[in-house]
Amino acid sequence: MLSGTQSISRSESAPIGVRRQLISVFLFSVFTNILMLTGPLFMLQVYDRVLSSGSEETLVALTGLVIILYGLFGILEYARGRIAARIGARFHDALGVQVFRTTLNGSNSLPHNKTAQLHDLEAIRTFWTSPVCLVFFDLPWTPVFAIAIFVFHPLLGWLALGGGTILLLATLINQWLTSKNALNAQRFAFQAQQFAAQSRQCSDVIQAQGMVGAISKKWASLQHKAAMATLTANDGTGALTAFSKSFRFLLQSGMLAVGAWLVLQGELTAGAMIAGSILMGRALAPVEQGLAQWHVAQRAWAGYRAVRHLSLNQPTKSQLPKLPRPSSCISVHNLSFSPSGATTPILDDLSFDIPAGTALGVIGRSGSGKTTLARALVGLEQPLLGAIRLGGATLSQYGTNQLGQFVGYLPQNVRIFQGSIAQNIAQMDEAATMDQIITAARQAHVHNMILDLPDGYATELDPQQPQLSGGGLQRLALARALFRDPVLLVLDEPNSALDAEGSAALNKVVQNMKQRGKTVVVMTHRPTAIHACDTLMVLHHGTISGLGPRDQIIRTMVQNADGVHPLTAHGTAS
Repeated sequence: MLSGTQSISRSESAPIGVRRQLISVFLFSVFTNILMLTGPLFMLQVYDRVLSSGSEETLVALTGLVIILYGLFGILEYARGRIAARIGARFHDALGVQVFRTTLNGSNSLPHNKTAQLHDLEAIRTFWTSPVCLVFFDLPWTPVFAIAIFVFHPLLGWLALGGGTILLLATLINQWLTSKNALNAQRFAFQAQQFAAQSRQCSDVIQAQGMVGAISKKWASLQHKAAMATLTANDGTGALTAFSKSFRFLLQSGMLAVGAWLVLQGELTAGAMIAGSILMGRALAPVEQGLAQWHVAQRAWAGYRAVRHLSLNQPTKSQLPKLPRPSSCISVHNLSFSPSGATTPILDDLSFDIPAGTALGVIGRSGSGKTTLARALVGLEQPLLGAIRLGGATLSQYGTNQLGQFVGYLPQNVRIFQGSIAQNIAQMDEAATMDQIITAARQAHVHNMILDLPDGYATELDPQQPQLSGGGLQRLALARALFRDPVLLVLDEPNSALDAEGSAALNKVVQNMKQRGKTVVVMTHRPTAIHACDTLMVLHHGTISGLGPRDQIIRTMVQNADGVHPLTAHGTAS
């Protein structure tokens, strides 16, 4: 029902397909390189047979044969280029889902930038679609052509072999000198792109605070670094490319000069002299082309190493058994959480139970650990110690994908996806039906609000410029959280942007969940959000300072003259 790209289930068979396609490219390269001998052999026959015999019939026959052979060469060259491009597409399909999932993994601690991983994958695909890819299939034929020149005369063969060795050394020197500069250029360019994207997202703040000049200077500085690094890398590559090109021309002229001398000595025919010079050009062409586009190969190799490093550093997870739909009871035992490098834990030894059909309100000052607890309850944060159990099983036993089928989550900062309102409510699930979507919208009490829009559920949303207000987006995100009828609903500051009508609708959602035997956990600092909560928990510096019936906890806190009522204290959630 929902539009989108087709799921890439074929990626599992990609390695076999790639091997077959590589063999095809190799075989086509064998024939295309053999057909490259057409020009030198035609020149040899024209000079040594046609001109000496004056036979027009021989010239016509040779010309016809050359036309057929070059036509076949063009077909094979086109075919191997298309196959190489499809190899890149198969790599992209096979690795793309894994890499993209890693960019979504909040616990990923790899040093490589997550967004850059997608650029690495694109660099690999670009390599297979570029001419430099085919160079690696043509390079092994360079010594073969050099050996063929030995057939004409050993002196010409040694000249070709020596020239090829010099160009090969130039290629290695080029890689050694420019690899670091090329990587720096890519890194600086990516930083400039990231800063520009962040600035566009905060354009309203930049305009309102008069930060345009400062932000522009910062971007210009990053862009200048990227430009300088790119120029440095291009200067090195350009110098060696110019050297290789001029040296190849010199070598071909040298081949003619030596060949002419051998003709004068009576050791070589004029046809062999011309054919040897052309064959030299064919032998050295892959080396020159590889130097000209070496940066593409460098970027692809760096991307491959990064993607490989990514796959090697991902924890291997065995296939978890699919558990039945759990009950709604939650049990937290000795839960502690501390981010990497922190000296004090955000959550420290939390233990509590939430029976099914209960709504728990979690209150506390900013920085008390409310948001961290919310993320831990939905499996986004892995505890340092302790365990969280849903329906008797720890969250890790479900696995991320299966747990998401049973848990609804409304984060503090609401984000939407590019697509329609229906797609956003359906969690971008292509198999979702309109009945399921409308049911979730009705449960969140946003059905009428959506129908008031000109295009209703088909309204397209833009994450950069959403058509809905902050409260509308929050209510839409609540419908998304309710889409799969979760047994546990975790709400982090769910009414931060809601008006009175929206807050009343939120309380109805909580009441409905309780009546259906579901569990709701609400993190908030606003009194209206705990109206439907049965139990309150007070967090203070990551520990539980109060837990019990709602009215009792409120009375205790109001009577405590040493503390500040967290529901009246100003601030935002942790």
